[in-house]
Amino acid sequence: MSFLASLFGTILSFIYHIVNNYGFAIIIFSILLKIVLIPLSIKQQRTMQKTTKIQEQMKSLQFKYKNDPERLNQETMKLYKAENMSPFSGCLSAIIQLVILLAVFYMVRSPLTFVKKVSEEDVNNYKNEIQTAGQEVNQAYPEISIIQYKGTEDNKVYLNMDFLGLDLNKVPMQNLSDPKVYIIPVLYILSTFISTRIATNMNKKDKDKKLLEDHIEEYKGESAEVKKEVEEVDMIEQTNKSMSLLMPIMSISISLVAPLGLALYWLTSNILMILERFFITKYLEAKEEKENGK
Repeated sequence: MSFLASLFGTILSFIYHIVNNYGFAIIIFSILLKIVLIPLSIKQQRTMQKTTKIQEQMKSLQFKYKNDPERLNQETMKLYKAENMSPFSGCLSAIIQLVILLAVFYMVRSPLTFVKKVSEEDVNNYKNEIQTAGQEVNQAYPEISIIQYKGTEDNKVYLNMDFLGLDLNKVPMQNLSDPKVYIIPVLYILSTFISTRIATNMNKKDKDKKLLEDHIEEYKGESAEVKKEVEEVDMIEQTNKSMSLLMPIMSISISLVAPLGLALYWLTSNILMILERFFITKYLEAKEEKENGK
């Protein structure tokens, strides 16, 4: 993880020396990273669409062969084979994106180590110097504290954190009296809600409830059981909606205790993700129409 964070830090450092602003460097870095990952994103979105399609067909198979588990397993394997998919499709891309997310978090959390390439020994010396002077060092983000207290007098740890009048060093929970510290977290939270809503809508082109209702006529003799299945799907749908709200709620707490520089990266990534999903969806729809037209 440190290797990847160091690699990203080298790239961010290169961009920073061009624009001479940490905030703009983060935005440009986020855009470049998203461009590099476009092939992976297209593959992941295509897998999501196929998975949604298979899940809908699986629900039909479960009704049809609910009293024949062996036949159900056979038909399930045939379905995956026909769609050229594995039950574990999408896991690799999800793992890769998680690794990248963690690496970027490490980089933004410790800009002196990964961007400025300051040694661990020097970082510890700066921490001890600040504490000896009676100043408090943020234990979660010690390097941010070093930049705050020593950046103006020591070029070795200086980073221009002034972004459009916002100090990206600041942590909202430690600066509650400053209304500016809420701008980026609020925008980040809004973008998270939008991104989550888009992802939810994309994964549910057809409602499971509708699919079940379509089979009511086919299973007239078991209408009570079908009704029960419909109610169960309603419960699952409500649970999924509640789970979709979990990430925004977590985002609120994280964005309030993290430096604004980290929140800016998350905000930029969310905006790029929204745009990416929109254009990739259009691309895949156009490609599907072209293939069906042949």
